[in-house]
Amino acid sequence: MKILFSDAFDPSLPGKLSRFGEVTDDKSQLADAEVILIRSKTKVTKELIDQAPKLRLVIRGGVGLDNVDVETAKTKGIQVYNTAEASSVAVAELAFAMMIALPNHLVEAHQSMSEGKWLKKELKRTELYGKTLGLIGCGRIGKEVAKRAAAFEMRVLGYDAVSVESPHIKMVKELADLLPQCDYLSLHLPLNPSTLGLIDKKRIAQMKNGVYLINTGRGKTVVEEDLAEALKSGKIAGYATDVWYSDPPENTPLRGAPNTLMAPHIGASTTENLLRIGEIVEKLIEKFVAEK
Repeated sequence: MKILFSDAFDPSLPGKLSRFGEVTDDKSQLADAEVILIRSKTKVTKELIDQAPKLRLVIRGGVGLDNVDVETAKTKGIQVYNTAEASSVAVAELAFAMMIALPNHLVEAHQSMSEGKWLKKELKRTELYGKTLGLIGCGRIGKEVAKRAAAFEMRVLGYDAVSVESPHIKMVKELADLLPQCDYLSLHLPLNPSTLGLIDKKRIAQMKNGVYLINTGRGKTVVEEDLAEALKSGKIAGYATDVWYSDPPENTPLRGAPNTLMAPHIGASTTENLLRIGEIVEKLIEKFVAEK
């Protein structure tokens, strides 16, 4: 059995998987691969699947499967999995770090000091304590963010398309009812037809003036042009994002927008999380081999 690493995983993983067969990161061997391991960069399209006649298993290290043509895989008898349970803490910690950084102007403070400036009076901080956080998407990651928000004594509201139970979240049935109440909004949405461009001019208009928005879910759940305009007007006080329309982003209007904190899709890239992803990948391949 040939296992193809199409994206980067923990360096120890290839050695651990060698007991199952030949392991390679040479993409020219795609046609002989029975297993492909991907993260967010590789797109398992119909065209790629057609070039891999021996393919029987695709594992995406991370959350979501929007970069995999699941329907085509199903018709070809290819099993598709992700490792969603591994990444919750890593992504939640990044989301919360961004939530802390924005109102404390940490990036601006550092940059100004590097330039020899002393903006002690100019940089006005606000606290998370007592503020209302709205979670749009309350799955594994949203629940982890809620735990951290509770420790900061924030009020946490949540909206999700499915029923969610958490001791830290008060669920709201309609998104339009949640948006006007929140000082902070954190997006934890999958990408599908119902979430594509969900945060647009209409939704932004429903938000509280001066809201902070954090997105560690999917880039295309927001309309970047509308966000950039809202940042320029001050309707949105700050936007922090780790996710983009493409990796890396091309011609994004957010690059020149004020009060924007940008990261290169590093939410799942902690040392600990890569090890957790590797453990799940190993178990999935072990199960696949046992069932052959």
